[in-house]
Amino acid sequence: MLVFRGAQIADGTAVDLFRADVAVAEGRIVEIARHERLIGSRVIDADGLVLAPGFIDMHSHSDLQVLAEPSHEAKVCQGVTLEVLGQDGLSYAPADDAVLAQLRQQLAGWNDDPAGFDWNWRSVAEYLDRLDQGIAVNAAYLVPQGTVRMMCVGWDDRPPAPSEMDAMKELVARSLREGAVGMSSGLTYTPGMYADTAELVELCRVVAEHGGYYSPHHRSYGAGAVEAYAEMVDVSRGSGCPLHLAHATMNFPVNKGRAGELLSIVDDAIAEGCDISLDTYPYLPGATYLSALLPSWVSEGGPDAALARLSDVDTRERIRVELEETGSDGCHGVPVDWTTIEINGTRREENAHLVGLSVAESARVAGRAPSELYFDTLISERMGTSCLMHVGHEENVRAIMRHPAHTVGSDGLLVGERPHPRAWGTFPRYLARYVRELGVLSLAECVAHMTGNAARRLRLPDRGLVREGYRADLVLFDAGKVADTATFDRPRSRPAGIPYVFVNGVAVVDDGTRTSALPGRAVRNSHTSGVVA
Repeated sequence: MLVFRGAQIADGTAVDLFRADVAVAEGRIVEIARHERLIGSRVIDADGLVLAPGFIDMHSHSDLQVLAEPSHEAKVCQGVTLEVLGQDGLSYAPADDAVLAQLRQQLAGWNDDPAGFDWNWRSVAEYLDRLDQGIAVNAAYLVPQGTVRMMCVGWDDRPPAPSEMDAMKELVARSLREGAVGMSSGLTYTPGMYADTAELVELCRVVAEHGGYYSPHHRSYGAGAVEAYAEMVDVSRGSGCPLHLAHATMNFPVNKGRAGELLSIVDDAIAEGCDISLDTYPYLPGATYLSALLPSWVSEGGPDAALARLSDVDTRERIRVELEETGSDGCHGVPVDWTTIEINGTRREENAHLVGLSVAESARVAGRAPSELYFDTLISERMGTSCLMHVGHEENVRAIMRHPAHTVGSDGLLVGERPHPRAWGTFPRYLARYVRELGVLSLAECVAHMTGNAARRLRLPDRGLVREGYRADLVLFDAGKVADTATFDRPRSRPAGIPYVFVNGVAVVDDGTRTSALPGRAVRNSHTSGVVA
């Protein structure tokens, strides 16, 4: 039996911390003793440290890297013990051979396309089984609506035929029966963005029937942000499906200081009886793949069709006008400011000099128009370029994280030369900057947002709290020293002050050292599968 001796317990409920011994055996918490010393075969002196439930990353893009790079230090060393994959309406299951090939090209800027990787799944069930072979942290999966549309409708910007709608609903239902915990959308990404509100309501009815929740990246974080949030609430109302707003923020100059409008929409809907939660990351820049800025019509027909359009002179001018003058739907309805778009990952060595510079800076050095450099980079990279978007507002970030329905998601991309530091720093940054330094949240509140709130959204009956009988997903940290060290210049830097992390009762970080253990498993939708890992 393992015993944590004399820890300050932040139990995931936002109540005040209390001192106790905690015993773990066979992967579960077996005893919590406030007034007696527990005896175990191993005792960790936790005096001066905080023992909390393992952190839950509600918005993660580790779909491939959790398999391709088993150490998974970016998340393990932050204290993350569970990630939610399949985000933004685009991931690799369910898929057939043709769709998988398209996804590998489209998502290379997010997840890479690792050489020699074994793509030995097509269904959600097979993907979850692959996770069960051993990963560093636990993982839940959202069936991606964009991928479902790709499978059943293709890349056309049109309503689905009745038979196609039926096929999408059955594919979503099957994926939830196989263990997906809900459905995601990426409504600024093709082809998922071609779905109208009624189509989303129909799919979300299926999600609700199978005990899942809906997690949309909605249609605009820019010019139409308020209206886009309201649409997602209407989808929840119309379908009866619980709603989780992914990376809920208000970006671009048009939304400076407008977080209160989002929170009013959320509060009014909750007061009506809607089940709504949200997640955020504690940084100002966003991150995505560079081609996401394109108008949606450019991608009709798939990646190869988009590349052909980018190679046509007249079409390029039409795209430029939408990007720079009117504001494309891919850029959230806001005319692009090339000084805010920083290339942070390329696949071809010949383009490595672009990394770390804005499109405007690289264009100035090359003596070219920014749009021309942008188009040629996409062609050269076959769309496999990632970027940062410096469009956030600190006052909005702070206001949203205070909301009682708030959870934490890193939205971290793990590949590229200079990925966003949120992939390595999100959770310690909350504890260091927004708890210890700024006092935006209390320590107990912050831990609850990172654990108990998230577990409730996922309907996990035995995770997210320090409670007897619960799974021993645990993190031990020093509240006075915990800190993110990842920066935009050095993004792959392990945090400080988190000496112990346990997944299913097994140490993955032990006295500051990453072990070789891979105790994580798929966490399935218990409402339909009858199994919770």
